[in-house]
Amino acid sequence: MSEVSDLTQKERFEFNKVQKRLRHTVGDAIADFNMIENGDKIMVCLSGGKDSYTLLDVLLNLQKTAPVDFELLAVNLDQKQPNFPEHVLPEYLETLGVPYHIIEKDTYSVVKRVIPEGQTTCSLCSRLRRGTLYGYAEANNVTKIALGHHRDDILETFFLNIFYGGKLKAMPPKLLSDDKKNIIIRPLAYTREKDIERFAAFKNFPIIPCNLCGSQENLQRKAMKEMMKTWDNQFPGRLETIFTSLQNVAPSQLADRNLFGFVNLLREPTAVADKDLDLLAL
Repeated sequence: MSEVSDLTQKERFEFNKVQKRLRHTVGDAIADFNMIENGDKIMVCLSGGKDSYTLLDVLLNLQKTAPVDFELLAVNLDQKQPNFPEHVLPEYLETLGVPYHIIEKDTYSVVKRVIPEGQTTCSLCSRLRRGTLYGYAEANNVTKIALGHHRDDILETFFLNIFYGGKLKAMPPKLLSDDKKNIIIRPLAYTREKDIERFAAFKNFPIIPCNLCGSQENLQRKAMKEMMKTWDNQFPGRLETIFTSLQNVAPSQLADRNLFGFVNLLREPTAVADKDLDLLAL
């Protein structure tokens, strides 16, 4: 693995720009959603992909400069996929000197037994992985679970739910698990995937491919990714505007009867109309 110090002057300039942008977006997300508090023990879920490597890198840097004191624990779930390079993550984490743990659990066999050949295994695999990680966090006094989902992941999920699920729903930057026992944080929630890609390339992380299980690609998510990529190229700023809309919800301007009391709306005959206010102001 090459060091950043090996970069040319121009590459170092570009690296510093993307690193600064990453730290800025992560810092903003953490502050906006109060993701990290004094005394937290944060479990960083490390898959071996660019997103989780970047998340760990940024949090390690933040740990040195943040005004609050918190622990980091890197955790990987070895699901026993064929040809999984078991040595890669431990060797990398040893070089960082960060506390870590590898959970070994053969969820791969369970998934292959349950899901018919040729169908995508991601949904079941994700549920099994989540349950295992939640259980480990609870048993080891973890206060926050950090996941590597970024802004593009959130937007892809938002459009998937609209087009295929009939819901206005995405992935929140901070979440209380259904069992109320774990708080999940996504510090990369404001971060663009293309910044993560550039940062990971500069850092030369030892990437582990996510297709070791032989699962087919999620074609619906791929379609959302391609749609967003086209928009980003043709209409710069559109994705930023859409993400901002997720933070500016007006329930009374939608149509969810459970979210807003449309059924019981009443006129207020004594209310002063806008035009009357104008007259009073004269």
